[in-house]
Amino acid sequence: FTIVRQEAMDDSLRKFHKELSAGTVALALLAVVASAREPLHGYLIAKRLEQEGGGVLAGKQSALYPVLRNLEAAGLLSSSIEPSTSGPPRRCYQITAAGRTALRAWAEAWRETRDSVDSVLQGAKE
Repeated sequence: FTIVRQEAMDDSLRKFHKELSAGTVALALLAVVASAREPLHGYLIAKRLEQEGGGVLAGKQSALYPVLRNLEAAGLLSSSIEPSTSGPPRRCYQITAAGRTALRAWAEAWRETRDSVDSVLQGAKE
């Protein structure tokens, strides 16, 4: 019974982490691309996300591409194809003016949400 209960807890935690991550990856991707001095391709974005996020937001690199495409479709990122000396051409992303505006608004919403949740959690007994 204890093993089954632990598996259910592990499943619940994985589901919670997946849902939480889904809501924050776009914000983190925008921040990574905004901090770059030059356009970044997906692999570099994934590596910076892993390094700057302490591994918490690290995931499968392929999972980032749909988010990048959605951000581009929304006009928050732009992309271009650049040749590569070590393989096929790469799609490189940079933030747009609308993306910078969205990043400021999303970051503020994140901070407000984080502060609110932290306040609620402080009242919870562990």
